[in-house]
Amino acid sequence: MSTLFEGYSERRGAAYDEMFDADTLRPPYERLQTSLNDLTIPDLAARVEALQASYLDQGVTFDIGGEERAFPLDILPRVIEMDTWSPIERGVQQRVKALEAFLADVYDAGQVFADGVIPRRVIVTSSHYHRQAAGVRPPNGVRVHVSGIDLVRDDQGEFRVLEDNVRVPSGVSYVMTNRRAISAALPEPFAEHRIRPVAAYPQRLLAALRASAPAGVPDPTVVVLTPGVYNGAYFEHALLARTMGVELVEGRDLECRRGRVMMRTTQGLAQVHVIYRRVDDEFIDPVHFRADSMLGCPGVIDAARAGNVTIANAIGNGVADDKLVYTYMPDLIRYYLGEEPVLKNVDTWRVGDAEAREEVLDRLDELVLKPVDGSGGKGIVIGPRASAAELVELRTKILADPRSWIAQPVVQLSTVPTYVDGRFGPRHVDLRPFAVNDGQRVWVLPGGLTRVALAEGELIVNSSRGGGSKDTWVLAGSGHVTRRTDTEPEAPTGPSAAPQSAGPAMSGPDDAQEQQQQQQQGAAQC
Repeated sequence: MSTLFEGYSERRGAAYDEMFDADTLRPPYERLQTSLNDLTIPDLAARVEALQASYLDQGVTFDIGGEERAFPLDILPRVIEMDTWSPIERGVQQRVKALEAFLADVYDAGQVFADGVIPRRVIVTSSHYHRQAAGVRPPNGVRVHVSGIDLVRDDQGEFRVLEDNVRVPSGVSYVMTNRRAISAALPEPFAEHRIRPVAAYPQRLLAALRASAPAGVPDPTVVVLTPGVYNGAYFEHALLARTMGVELVEGRDLECRRGRVMMRTTQGLAQVHVIYRRVDDEFIDPVHFRADSMLGCPGVIDAARAGNVTIANAIGNGVADDKLVYTYMPDLIRYYLGEEPVLKNVDTWRVGDAEAREEVLDRLDELVLKPVDGSGGKGIVIGPRASAAELVELRTKILADPRSWIAQPVVQLSTVPTYVDGRFGPRHVDLRPFAVNDGQRVWVLPGGLTRVALAEGELIVNSSRGGGSKDTWVLAGSGHVTRRTDTEPEAPTGPSAAPQSAGPAMSGPDDAQEQQQQQQQGAAQC
């Protein structure tokens, strides 16, 4: 182990390193050290090569500049102890419950505005606020069936919320495929750790979707709605449909008749009760949104309003993803739940406020500026790394539309050793835990997706910026039962089972990339 990490401490910066405290191993990694003691550098290189080859063979690739490459999965897992994971789990559950209450209020009574917790103008000026969703009440009250809450670990080792993703969060397929790949690449360490499994996710998701079906439907038909094979996350769509045992459909496979959504099958039309959609709001219904979209189904919003179909996640959820709304989340948690936030936000300035804007403009070269409706790292400007010309351009954009920006201090994301160019070096990571809400309980997938910035010193971890991922091991406490294997669960069989093809190559887990490809595909088909 010491040979594998020779010189690592000299390359570390000021960020919190999750494996080493100076030259001392932190407790979560002590057993991993013992497991890897006999692993030589040539052994490691051979396993890395086999890992990359397996991802190429499976079609788990990523398009960079038009070239298909194996999606980077680092061989060293990220290890999180149960004592560290438990507050993360509670914090994500709390966050989802508050977001559910907030969205229900925003699209109905709006009491949160009357009580002065958040200004109405913050919501109505959001590009993701859709009046078409007003008054649409989900059958079991759930709007956020699936969420991905992005977390970072600051220089003190504390996890903080970076942003919320409750529209169509992507990347959970990587959690499952990464686990299978790492368990094969590192069988000895995997067998010697009590790791909480992730294979139950498809069954948890299916149960939540079935629970959201319209009232009086004992055996609902659930489908996964995909933009099509050219979408960057199509592999994930196909994988989830297959492991849940439901149909994978495109918009052209559906039609609305008399307020109901019907699916074309070889036996004729069959009613659909729940649509797990991976199509953005603007493309799901050309009657109410983009008239040129061919990715959705005309009339599906009216069917949802009539209570004949459930759309998961709900239309209009994107207003909760707005980074300006993010700044109000601590107050919203206190307002709706009467609790203090378990997970803190990153300190944030609302650039739309005159006093905050004055301070931000004076400190542009010290702060990180983010567009409030951006995702996937798009549009972010890191002040200390920006050129003078970039800062001038940024200042102009802020003055022209201050509501569209927030500012944050530069957070030195924690680092984890990552195998790059034949050796381990510190690389910055974030964490996206996925949560599933069935209306009775918010279940958090143990571990979630760790994204890693592969370029030295890079703070943006998104795959569209060349990032990769790590398998995330949550070590079980004494009260948890684990399995020695953690493989993909078998899909149900029968006439409703989805096709077994894995589909074409899978792109990186960026929500922004998925949305952009939907737009490009929609334009091409129209």
